Amino acid sequence: MSVRAGIIVTGTEVLTGRIADQNGPWLSHQLLTLGVDVAHLTLCGDRPADLTAQLRFLADQGVDLIITSGGLGPTADDLTVPTIAQFCHRELLLDPELEEHIAGVIRHHRPHTPDLDAGPTRTGIRKQAQIPTGATALPPTGTAPGVVIPAVAGDRPVPTIVILPGPPAELQAMWPNAITAPAVTDVLTRADDLQQETVRAYGLHEAHLAETLRRADAEIADLDRLEITTCLRHGELDMVTRFASADTDIYRRLLDVLTEHHRHQIFSTDGTTIDDQLIELLDGRSIATAESCTGGLIAARLTARPGSSAYVTGGVVAYSNDAKSDLIDVPAETIAAHGAVSEQVAAAMAEGARHRLEADIAVSTTGIAGPTGGTEIKPVGTVCFGVAIDGQPTHTLTRHFPGNREQIRTLTTTAALHLVAAQLKQQ
Repeated sequence: MSVRAGIIVTGTEVLTGRIADQNGPWLSHQLLTLGVDVAHLTLCGDRPADLTAQLRFLADQGVDLIITSGGLGPTADDLTVPTIAQFCHRELLLDPELEEHIAGVIRHHRPHTPDLDAGPTRTGIRKQAQIPTGATALPPTGTAPGVVIPAVAGDRPVPTIVILPGPPAELQAMWPNAITAPAVTDVLTRADDLQQETVRAYGLHEAHLAETLRRADAEIADLDRLEITTCLRHGELDMVTRFASADTDIYRRLLDVLTEHHRHQIFSTDGTTIDDQLIELLDGRSIATAESCTGGLIAARLTARPGSSAYVTGGVVAYSNDAKSDLIDVPAETIAAHGAVSEQVAAAMAEGARHRLEADIAVSTTGIAGPTGGTEIKPVGTVCFGVAIDGQPTHTLTRHFPGNREQIRTLTTTAALHLVAAQLKQQ
């Protein structure tokens, strides 16, 4: 990659897990769209020595750009700007215009704030208006300005550094100004035109994909020009490939090899998810859910996106046997004869939900998520599915999933979506 970056997310609350990091992944994605490869993403607490260590590490790695988030507030532990200024051997100077701009923001949002012209509030404003010499201040999107410090060459070169606020909304709002700052555009002009493609598979083991990639490496010249990563999550295997636009033909040859060996497991070569595809396959029809062991997770997936009311009529969590009978008309004798975890009950649940909720399609789950409740015949992880489609025989299936309760429920949810999609593709 021609241009590389490092991201430092600061904040003891993030480091200790009290707050989940949203800025690192967001910045990484934005940089990728600009052709910048993120080499490192690090977390550190609100300690100057630790931030300095991260800066030195990234500079020693030869990255072209460092982006930090957090530590720009008025309080004593907001030390990002002075720490980075010291690292870059730049003096901090008060920017009077910036000081009054910050004061104006506070007056607008908090008109009754005391001590705005003197005292602690004014001290905090002046702290935030201190900018390293030679740096560019980015207009505040909250009360704290961002800072861009140009690169310095020499025996120990320092890359261009962009200092952004910690609150995700403020950081994202400041981003357009950050990437148009002259010192940053100088870096971005050297970036390659990068592409990222995602292949998604279901039912494909990582070991089998690894073997296919080894074959591809032997068959395709310059395959090492592609950066390939794989990730197994929610029961699906994602393969993400990044490459320069000039290497598109190499990626196409790789895709040919993958589809040749795994055409039955690969369900997406354009990055679309099973959720996307299922909605497309509904083609104007409505769907409902009847869930026992998944407790509404399938309905949550189906309704996660805006506009889902156009195709989801509703969902029922029928956990107890009485609820199965009372809410979605599962015959009590069917439960008694076959057990609640059975394909017969799964079929009745799907059919009952489809009729009760007046949907064209319904999917059901009933299973043993554990950690207790399993038997020798039906161990923990046993799940029965039903898919009822108007005008077609109800389809049922039994699967056995590994893992703990959360994992089993997650795998069951993914399997249900794939099962409905598979049935719709057969029409």
